[in-house]
Amino acid sequence: MITAIEPLRDHVDISLVQLDPDHPGFRDQEYRARRNAIAEIAMTYKPGSPIPAAPYTELEHGVWKTIWQALGPAHREHACAEYLDCIDRLAFDKDRIPQLDVVSRKVEAISGFRLEPVAGLVEPRIFLESLARGVFLSTQYIRHHSTPLYTPEPDVAHELIGHAVTLASTRLAELNRLFGEAVKRTEDPSDLDRLARVYWFTIEFGVLREDGRVKAYGTGLLSSAGEMPEMHKAELLPLDIDAAANNIYDPTHYQSVLFCADSFDEMYETLKDFLLRW
Repeated sequence: MITAIEPLRDHVDISLVQLDPDHPGFRDQEYRARRNAIAEIAMTYKPGSPIPAAPYTELEHGVWKTIWQALGPAHREHACAEYLDCIDRLAFDKDRIPQLDVVSRKVEAISGFRLEPVAGLVEPRIFLESLARGVFLSTQYIRHHSTPLYTPEPDVAHELIGHAVTLASTRLAELNRLFGEAVKRTEDPSDLDRLARVYWFTIEFGVLREDGRVKAYGTGLLSSAGEMPEMHKAELLPLDIDAAANNIYDPTHYQSVLFCADSFDEMYETLKDFLLRW
């Protein structure tokens, strides 16, 4: 899953923010009203300006706390050392949802990346090309309180706990920039699909070996307390970028195939070389 978010700001009325009938918050009018208010932040945001605070409720802060209670032990067991170091650098409040502006300033001071708010899913090209500018397009809303460990769409927990943390790594931030630059050089839609698959199997769902154990560096894994343990049941293939570019995946289920690097250094050098040659 590419966790890109659609910038609705110039062409969609905020009253039209849609939730599918099977969305956990579909019948919750208060939740939907906050989704509209948070969408308005994205739609009126001017890049480079401070990001207005999202109006989270105590119930939603409780969702964030529940997520962290599940993720903390999972990270200690399954996350790679680079990620754990970045968690320490950002020092998230585990009880209250951090505001996007605060996190963006911390990340920018480390790697030069900044976060910008958006309101819904965007095309892969829009999302990936923004990475070339050192911009990560991020949602601000959080998942519905009835399903604190599940979200049918990218939310602020996935964006911050997954992507923002990894962007506090200078080497992972560099790889994100290189992905964006590669996309900007890509015109053929089939080539863009191949790049998106590489992004999926590395930045989103990449794993590596560390002290003889399989560890996660992919954001889709690191933001899911359920999927991290399941990654050990997947078929592990050696990190082969060409194979990843042509491998089909299903975003609606735990991943059955993962590409595993022998180390963080091998992943970084292999992926960097591929993206520079693209």
